[in-house]
Amino acid sequence: MKGIFGLLFAAAAVWGESFISQEEYARMLYQNPRGIGCHKCHGEDGRGMELGRFRDGNVTKVIFAPDITRIDYERFREALRTKRRSLMPSYFLTDYEIKTLYRYLHEDER
Repeated sequence: MKGIFGLLFAAAAVWGESFISQEEYARMLYQNPRGIGCHKCHGEDGRGMELGRFRDGNVTKVIFAPDITRIDYERFREALRTKRRSLMPSYFLTDYEIKTLYRYLHEDER
């Protein structure tokens, strides 16, 4: 069975065709980039959303995931590369995957 898949991938590489489109690949990365999908916090369109609320004394505090469609590429890349102690999970994405995600979120700018 492995031989068949290897042959199919080799044929696709030779002819320069893909089993999925760039758009499908980008959407797949956004939905599941090796862990919790970006859409779970940033929404289906990347524009951010409220994650929850809690009371701190008499004050209600809101946890909000930011709009990631309005940040420049360097800030986007840094957010995915930086290890931190926050709600944002750590991802281990390649530069190509990060660029693909960024383009997916900024389609209207192309």
